[in-house]
Amino acid sequence: MSETAAPALLPTRKRIWLLSDPHLNHANILTFRGNDGALIRPGFANVQEMNERILEGWNKHVRHGDIGYWLGDMVMGDLPGFAKLWPKFNGSKRLVFGNHDDPLFLSSGGFFKKTGVERKFGEYGIFLTHRPVHESGLELNGQVMLNVHGHIHEKPSPPGPFRNVSVEVMNYEPIEIEGV
Repeated sequence: MSETAAPALLPTRKRIWLLSDPHLNHANILTFRGNDGALIRPGFANVQEMNERILEGWNKHVRHGDIGYWLGDMVMGDLPGFAKLWPKFNGSKRLVFGNHDDPLFLSSGGFFKKTGVERKFGEYGIFLTHRPVHESGLELNGQVMLNVHGHIHEKPSPPGPFRNVSVEVMNYEPIEIEGV
């Protein structure tokens, strides 16, 4: 009688996810219009619907063991509401500060595992920022990195090695770093 060894369990790989500019609890963003006159966030009756869509889009992809990088402009208004909503988002969350973020508030309360103004992933050739940076700042060890950013919402990235991951262009869902 032969014994068959149980298959070894492979470790689950932590995936890294990216998304920018959720503007959680920011009711006025629902009235913002782009250069073409169209709403930049159409289809939401209120800020609660918008928050729920961002939460659903995030949790559709991000699992509890994954890492999520938010590239700024997290919340505007109703900070206690944010504190109640935020634990519903999956993953170990990191923040690259945006121009509308309150660093003191967002660095406290255990909202994020890490915070900072930028993050370089040399192994992926990616530089995470809130705003697109000048191309001269994208070199690392003789290689030009891809600048993954937000800040410009529905607008396309500048020409060159840039990728906008604002919620408006990402259908309110994060992208895995390997898919950028």
